[in-house]
Formats: sequence, structure tokens, C-alpha cells
Amino acid sequence: MRLSDLAKGSSVFLGVIVAGFLSTTYVDQRFAAAASTASAPASTGSPDPTIGPASSACVGEDGSWKNWLWPNVPTLSPKCR
Repeated sequence: MRLSDLAKGSSVFLGVIVAGFLSTTYVDQRFAAAASTASAPASTGSPDPTIGPASSACVGEDGSWKNWLWPNVPTLSPKCR
């Protein structure tokens, strides 16, 4: 392997890492803000007892995911209490 081959491979590897980081940052800023504003309830003046502090993701009785804003869900999440 020549030094120029090593330099090319290293630059491609570094470019992929940087592109992955930038795209993750972009997706977090773009879609987390949209999901949190879309799921925010309208203020009615009285607190809703069903909405508590954010907890970890869990699986409800009907098999749906609770407390998770993202389209991908964590595997092996516990059942909701």
C-alpha cells in the first residue's frame, strides 16, 4: 500500500464520519422540534393529570409505544405501569 492510497482511504473515512455527524445533528434539530411542537397540548388553564413528567419509552397494553417521539423505537422496552 502506498502512502497516497492510505491518504485517500483516510480522507474518505473521515468524510463519512463528518457527514454522519452533521446529518444526525440536522435530523435532531429539524424533527425533534417539529415532534415536540406537534405533540404539545393546548393550554386549557387546568393541568391534565394524565400528562406527567417525561419518562422512558414503554409498551402500552395495546402494544403501542408511549413516551417516544421518534419513528424508531427502542427494542426490549418495558411494559408501561
